[in-house]
Amino acid sequence: MKLEDLRRIRERAQDRLRLRGGEARIKIVVGMGTSGIAAGARKTLRAILDEVTRRNLSDVIVTQTGEKGLAAREPIVEVYEEGKVTVYGEVDEALARRIVAEHVVNGRPLSEHILEVREVKA
Repeated sequence: MKLEDLRRIRERAQDRLRLRGGEARIKIVVGMGTSGIAAGARKTLRAILDEVTRRNLSDVIVTQTGEKGLAAREPIVEVYEEGKVTVYGEVDEALARRIVAEHVVNGRPLSEHILEVREVKA
């Protein structure tokens, strides 16, 4: 393996780590508990990571959490913005991509898929 190949591998790994932690304008959290995974949360998480990477959204981080207590509405995706969190339910790959495009990029939450919007302390 060449040094250039190793550098590219390191850069890709750093990009993935950056997407999963740190400070950002928006934080997206995917429920990855047992019921979420059974409902397809891995594909949902992968779709979100792909969209964020493809759009080069350096001010957005993506992370995961355990059970959210809403097994019937899994996969659950939470979008944290300054002062509020928007909770989406039954998020498949297509909806995950729409959430990134519409809510995260254009600032237009997808009201027909929202389970809850609540205030959060900064």
